Amino acid sequence: MQTDETDEALIAALAENARLPVATLARRLGLARTTVQARLDRLETSGVIAGYTLRRGRAAQPMIRATALISIEPRRQPDVLGRLKSLPAVVEVHTTTGRFDLIATLVATTTEELDEALDRISEARGVLGSESLIHLSTKLDRRR
Repeated sequence: MQTDETDEALIAALAENARLPVATLARRLGLARTTVQARLDRLETSGVIAGYTLRRGRAAQPMIRATALISIEPRRQPDVLGRLKSLPAVVEVHTTTGRFDLIATLVATTTEELDEALDRISEARGVLGSESLIHLSTKLDRRR
């Protein structure tokens, strides 16, 4: 679906604060409330907007983030993904090219919780090996 400048302005306003009421969005964009609602419906239906989410502030709870680079045995991806899905600390998993087959992003509140999740990953049937990288500080995050 093609978006125009108005759609992009609407998306930008929602990226800043997805909880803005339609009436507030309409005032900011200089449009009728019904026009904004119709555009939101179209953007949602077409998949341009996949949903609205809560992003926790840094002060809400300290989080330790890590990336696990995972090598797996051939044809064992479904088994490994099943294990990763069962671990609450695993928040994203991506396939990749190169030396590693999967990249998993983990979030934990303590180092012990993170260590436990990394142990569960390495024990999963089909995992040949893994390497973990703990995130120290964020220098750039365009999603915030």
